[in-house]
Amino acid sequence: MSRKYKFRNPEGLYFISFASVYWIDVFIRVEYKNVLIDSWQYCQQNKGLNIHAWVIMTSHVHMIISSNTNKLEDIVRDMKSFTAGQLKKAIAENSQESRKEWMLWMFERAGKKNGNNKNFQFWQQHNKPIELVDNKIMQQKLDYIHNNPPFA
Repeated sequence: MSRKYKFRNPEGLYFISFASVYWIDVFIRVEYKNVLIDSWQYCQQNKGLNIHAWVIMTSHVHMIISSNTNKLEDIVRDMKSFTAGQLKKAIAENSQESRKEWMLWMFERAGKKNGNNKNFQFWQQHNKPIELVDNKIMQQKLDYIHNNPPFA
């Protein structure tokens, strides 16, 4: 994550955005979207994640989040790490996935290019958290989420 984008206010409300490496259209399948949603529910119940708005598109996610109990950077880091492994497994085990070998190869390729990873990388490194410091910015980001249609 760059120095420009940080979760600076632990009590803040943040807009975040994160994408699969190479903008791969992973979330065209419901079972992959469900991996994200299940992880989010776990984080809500066990890590203090508050989700105020979200949209899952074919290759990326936008969310408005906060937490009153744990650091958002820790929650997001753990959630991305967990979902990366779960999504890799779901893709590898999906007998209906026609793009399986290509996607797994791309995740492996991304991991080898990034010294922070060993074998694969699913998510791009950054989350680009933007603190929603006033109603105008909050409404702008909420409208942005609403105007980015989810993939049905």
